[in-house]
Amino acid sequence: HRPFDSTAGFHTEELSTEGQVVVLPAGHPLTVRTHVHMADITGLPGLPLPRWPDPDGTYPPGPGPQVRDHAQLLQLVALGRACAVSPESCRAQLHGDLAAVPVLDAPKVTTVIAWPPHSRSRAVADLVRTATRLR
Repeated sequence: HRPFDSTAGFHTEELSTEGQVVVLPAGHPLTVRTHVHMADITGLPGLPLPRWPDPDGTYPPGPGPQVRDHAQLLQLVALGRACAVSPESCRAQLHGDLAAVPVLDAPKVTTVIAWPPHSRSRAVADLVRTATRLR
């Protein structure tokens, strides 16, 4: 997902581009709004943004909870321990204890399929062809 993951050194094909939403516990006061801005959610009292591990496994400093996967993250949000900014398509995976509100000034997220430029694998070529056909 660009702009968050580097595709340097890979061939890529764009599959989709979408906006982002903030995922909040259902019933949070911001869930009645039609949209928010990053300033509305940065430093939100009691609902800090999560901290993901760096490549070396350490976590950056900050107030947010340390998370390792999206299932854990969504549980923390539902429990009122964090909020999360995610691609809009995450809405399909949210249960009734979570709500999503569009974040107007969050960067767009582009989903790409990437592969090493030296790859000659027919399976990789078929996967790329299928993914681009289905976009």
